[in-house]
Amino acid sequence: MEIPKLMRTSLGTAELPRSTVGLRSQLLFVLSTLFALTLLLTCLRVALLAFNWVLVADASWRDLAEGLYNGLRFDMRVVMIAGAPLILTFLSSRLMQLRTLQCIWLTLAALLLSLLGVIELNFYREFHQRLNALVFQYLQEDPTTVLRMLWYGFPVVRLMLALAIVSLLMYRFFRWLDRHTRQPADANRIRMTQRGAMTAQLGVLVLLLLSATVLARGTLRQGPPLRWGDAFTTDSMFANQLGLTPSLTLYGAAKAQYSEHRDNAWVDLMPAEQATGITRQMLLGVHDQLVEPELAPVRRDYQPPEDATLPIRNVVVILMESFAGYYTGALGSSLQITPEFDKLSKQGLLFTRHFSSGTHTHQGMFATMACFPNLPAFEYLMQEPEGGNQFSGLPQLLGARGFNDLYVYNGDFAWDNQRGFFGNQGMTRFIGRNDYVDPIVSDPTWGVSDQDMFDRAVIELRQLDPNRPFYALLQTLSNHTPYALPDTLPVDEVTDQGSYANEHLSAMRYSDWALGRFFEQIRDEPYYDQTLFVIVGDHGFGTPQQLTELDLLRFHVPLLLIAPGMVERFGEKNNVVGTQVDIVPTIMGRLGGEVRHQCWGRDLLSLPADDQGMGVIKPSGGGQTVGIIRGDNVLIQPRDEEPRLYQYQLGAEPKAMLQPAVPKPKHLQEELEAYVQAATQALLDDKAGVEVSKNRSSTEATVP
Repeated sequence: MEIPKLMRTSLGTAELPRSTVGLRSQLLFVLSTLFALTLLLTCLRVALLAFNWVLVADASWRDLAEGLYNGLRFDMRVVMIAGAPLILTFLSSRLMQLRTLQCIWLTLAALLLSLLGVIELNFYREFHQRLNALVFQYLQEDPTTVLRMLWYGFPVVRLMLALAIVSLLMYRFFRWLDRHTRQPADANRIRMTQRGAMTAQLGVLVLLLLSATVLARGTLRQGPPLRWGDAFTTDSMFANQLGLTPSLTLYGAAKAQYSEHRDNAWVDLMPAEQATGITRQMLLGVHDQLVEPELAPVRRDYQPPEDATLPIRNVVVILMESFAGYYTGALGSSLQITPEFDKLSKQGLLFTRHFSSGTHTHQGMFATMACFPNLPAFEYLMQEPEGGNQFSGLPQLLGARGFNDLYVYNGDFAWDNQRGFFGNQGMTRFIGRNDYVDPIVSDPTWGVSDQDMFDRAVIELRQLDPNRPFYALLQTLSNHTPYALPDTLPVDEVTDQGSYANEHLSAMRYSDWALGRFFEQIRDEPYYDQTLFVIVGDHGFGTPQQLTELDLLRFHVPLLLIAPGMVERFGEKNNVVGTQVDIVPTIMGRLGGEVRHQCWGRDLLSLPADDQGMGVIKPSGGGQTVGIIRGDNVLIQPRDEEPRLYQYQLGAEPKAMLQPAVPKPKHLQEELEAYVQAATQALLDDKAGVEVSKNRSSTEATVP
């Protein structure tokens, strides 16, 4: 066989190179580099564990070990995908020689995996979820605001520097492996390699492909490969989440996010008539009269009991950013984060088992003001075409009664399409970040401080026409990273809950102070004793405990109603379960008078004595998982998978206990699926909005 040209000298004799890439050396190089990538992913997983060590409290060492083992299985899937080009080099001897390109590819893979791992350190700390659809949602928002939030809220420079160092080290390491896996060459070995190269390479290629297929599947079972549910093998939610891999969760989110939109909706789970019937049983009570059932699923006339109304004419809704029930003193916390809210809670009715519909502000906004739930495939409803409906919320119901309106906010109304959405609902008076003059705090990311917002609200409320009733939405923002706080805080900073929690809890304490100061400023205003004040958290935030896969404590928020006669009529505390979609019906019940609406909630103060309440919740970026809460039980249902039933406890010592799978909670699962399907179908069929009755004048709206 002819000696390769590169090995010939001008004299025609062979001069052997010092080393070459043969079959054995390439196999050693591929296995070594794939092991290095696996080790890198393991280190990133350990870093996530260390970075969020405060969440390990409910996990045993066995749980953590199982989480790391599950993580290794998921990591092998990623490594096999990243290593596919290297495995394919065994198709040709020439491909095996391209070590420089292989090293560059491996470095890029290591850089991408490291980038996702580094991003996830803070992402998980903030949301208690691995990378998901929230990433794409933020990318679709105003890029300037997002970049400012990242720059001022996270150590971007240090993280980028760390990534650059890791990339350089990985490239040098791969080049080192390249040099040390080459074989000394001699003519005999070369001649033998050439004679048997095709057979040997084919054998190695087949063996590697078979091994890679098994590892990429992550399981030897028949059917689908390793799925996210396979990581949930312990009683510790953190250990279960630890077993997931960010590149796979992000890919799954992208696949769902950018697939055909309606394919993600929960429809056709049962016959439409059955879903509508079950939903009506869930929502309609003795004071409701179903009307026009062929036009809308839950359109009804509601006549609140006369003894349930209060002497009020105005409504002020205060939506508190990240006001977590877990850290609220009136709900059991001993940390003294919310002393002002705790004082206010003694002046009104506090709901102890109230939950947000989602885990982001925009979900809290449309659930609270438009009384429509957070649904799979529509959790960004305010920014989607379906959000163009005029929902049966406060703007429509009170606008039809001639109420004046006001919306005061720290930030920019372009964020989350707030002006567009609420303007379409009927609101007309907006005060945002550009309307403040000489604010105490002017944050480059979000806007002014809560103190500035409440001070402006005092002025705006005072200037409203006293001859017209009004409703107002006041929304805080200082308790959101990066925190818009004064240089010198008017409250003591929190210093004993860990560096990350200290900053967040200090911001929450400041927001609480601003809330208390607002009530002191308006207590002597003439409208005060004629107003129902609704104080509610838009959602919670990360806590040291993670109850269930949905992280129930992120949903638990206080709901406080303050109005003349409220305590005397309804008491100081109420343990009924509710969510933000129940707020509008509850408000309308206190105002009195018959109202036609299509709210997906109920008047929490007119329920039968034996009704413990109900709520449907869904996390942001949580894909196709939803939950239903009834009493002290919560059923969690990932789409197309078995549900899990927990008994939960809130307060000073929150916990959740997984209930036996038998007997299966079919009634709760059926209610959950029916409710989500009926609401989704109403949205898709354009049956969720306001419709003007043909039998009334054009100025008198009938709200479905």
